[in-house]
Amino acid sequence: MIFHNVYKKSRVLVTGHTGFKGSWLAIWLKELGAEVVGYALEPPSDPSNFTASGLADRIAHVHGDVRNLDQLMDAFTRYQPEMVFHLAAQALVRSSYEDPKTTFDTNIGGAVNVMEAVRRTDSVRVLVNVTSDKCYENREWVWGYRENDPMGGHDPYSASKGCAELVFASYLRSFFNNSASGGRKIGAASCRAGNAIGGGDWGRDRLLPDCVRALSMGKSIAIRNPHAIRPWQHVLELLSGYLWLGACLWEEPEKYCGGWNFGPDNTADLTVSEVVTRFVQAWGAGEWQDLSEAGAVHEAATLRLCCDKAASYLGWRNALAMEQTIEMTAEWYKMFYRGAAQEAVYSFCAKQIGEYMKTAREKGVRWAQR
Repeated sequence: MIFHNVYKKSRVLVTGHTGFKGSWLAIWLKELGAEVVGYALEPPSDPSNFTASGLADRIAHVHGDVRNLDQLMDAFTRYQPEMVFHLAAQALVRSSYEDPKTTFDTNIGGAVNVMEAVRRTDSVRVLVNVTSDKCYENREWVWGYRENDPMGGHDPYSASKGCAELVFASYLRSFFNNSASGGRKIGAASCRAGNAIGGGDWGRDRLLPDCVRALSMGKSIAIRNPHAIRPWQHVLELLSGYLWLGACLWEEPEKYCGGWNFGPDNTADLTVSEVVTRFVQAWGAGEWQDLSEAGAVHEAATLRLCCDKAASYLGWRNALAMEQTIEMTAEWYKMFYRGAAQEAVYSFCAKQIGEYMKTAREKGVRWAQR
């Protein structure tokens, strides 16, 4: 059974469900038969996958801020979730330079509040905390960072994610284990993943959304960092890791606690310019130009993850080739810009999820086996 059928009729709370990754996760959980509760602020962009798919009418949608513990506790008390996926965050490096306080308050303080809500809510059996590959102290190495490498961060965003990992580690050791939490079995893990691409992302200062905005208006794509290397993967790839880890934590909470990396193999380590060129080809028209700035704010040039732990202990790996990832992404946006209604957008998301699960099953990925 896919994900061991753990999510069917489970009560699952997702923070940040109005964002790009969170909205796809909420749709996938809904398709798996879960009772989904979303807790988040308004979508971070307009348009958004959350609004385009009409997700607010399909799940329990709670408008709330993770920085407000009382408000968060009200949602936990009302819905009594059994599983929690924490994705709410200020997710942009450049925004963290513009407003570092909000970044730290949201990404660190919000993490504290979610951990505290989990600690105080007896119904919760699983917590999947999501940070970023940028949580690691980046040495610009050519090899991937492992789960036991030091946390760090040059920019405020990266530092906030490193701090959020320390918060999680403290709660894990102090409260989320059998002995320290009064006999409760809480399976708690923290996930780090690289750049995710896919339909429905219009985030500011993100590569594919910048491409789509330009191409949809017939403009040239402006690229500020064409030589940067990132571990690209479709959003469903990393979400499959989160969901599979959550299922394993449900069944064996102590065995799978801790930090986990979810990233592609080296065939997906492409430069920004290579990804843009392939996306333009999939779109069918367009061009891009290099607008690198000599005095631009610092962003990592090379960042890779070592995912041996997930491969060895979870049997997890990516199922899509890079060409498939880019084609799926382009097809989603072309569908949207043809003027698809909410029902059609949701159905297209569900269709891509179904096709992805079929591909993963055919390739023998463990979580997808029936």
